[in-house]
Amino acid sequence: MDSISVLIVDDSPLMRKLIRSFFEKTNDIEVVGTAMNGKFALHKMESLRPDVIILDLEMPEMDGISFLKEKKMKGNEIPVIILSSMARRGARVTMEAIAAGASDFFLKPSAEDDGELGKVAGQIIQLVRIYGNLNKKRRPERIPEEPPIRFRAEPLREEAPAKKITPKRATERIEVIAIGISTGGPNALRRILPNLRSDLDIPILVVQHMPRGFTEEFALSLDRICPLPVKQADNGDIIRGGRVLIAPGDLHLSIEDRRLARTVRLDDSPPVNGHKPSVEILFSTVAKLYQNHACALIMTGMGKDGAAAIGSIYEEGGMTIAQDSASSVVFGMPKVAIERGFIQRIAALDEIPDLINSLKDSAPPAVSSQA
Repeated sequence: MDSISVLIVDDSPLMRKLIRSFFEKTNDIEVVGTAMNGKFALHKMESLRPDVIILDLEMPEMDGISFLKEKKMKGNEIPVIILSSMARRGARVTMEAIAAGASDFFLKPSAEDDGELGKVAGQIIQLVRIYGNLNKKRRPERIPEEPPIRFRAEPLREEAPAKKITPKRATERIEVIAIGISTGGPNALRRILPNLRSDLDIPILVVQHMPRGFTEEFALSLDRICPLPVKQADNGDIIRGGRVLIAPGDLHLSIEDRRLARTVRLDDSPPVNGHKPSVEILFSTVAKLYQNHACALIMTGMGKDGAAAIGSIYEEGGMTIAQDSASSVVFGMPKVAIERGFIQRIAALDEIPDLINSLKDSAPPAVSSQA
């Protein structure tokens, strides 16, 4: 397969050199050009036609947001990965960039911290491979049919066959919807939430793998486009219908069954499946408390976070849905859950809003409430 070509856009010569150095030891990624701002990047984008663009947001003459808007007007679909800072303004502008068409983001590394550099380098290489291969799939003349995509296949080969599980009971009235999602999630949720019914009276809990400092701005950006209120979950929030709660970055989200209500519990325990927040934690607590009154969706993402615990929801008689391969940015988490036999319905991304909306009317009325 041809190398994945990358255009780096940043006003800092040091940062351009640093990002370029990350790819020097790879044999499948090539930096074909650099630009110091969005204006130069627009010209190089047309002439070089890279597979992926890495974009800083704060640059002179034309910043990253302006570049994304111009790129969108041109109808250009090259994936853009954002360089973002940890500052609150950085988080806010990053979410503006996602809304303007960016595919994903990573935290801007510090050149002084070797440990951080190594970690960030791995993340950048991973994202470039993901989005570069996706872009190549849109250009079939450039690649062989059904190209091997190592980042998707490797973790899944290690999965052992799962023991067949039979649900203990039939699904009844849905009282909670739990969503687990990772790579590709911000844009996927931006396509789902605006299309939900304003009278959907079922609580929705979301674990989106995202760094600390970004989930609050992410929730605010979703709140602006969703008919239902969306907020970052706080410790003690009541689980109530008609609201979407997003797990905070770097904290696990579970549910406490109190005397008068079920509430959010946030904790700082170690990562699960390499993630915090972890989908596994959310799905496990949902299975325990809601049993066959739960609906779980496992969506685009690398690895297997949530793929085991969704089996607990399935076993308890809950409804389980997985995003399909064609509409997933990375068909990892859903694929593992499907292969283990835990999924009742496989759905394309654009089918998911209607599936969620149908839960309000299609579920039988509750005879008694456990909540």
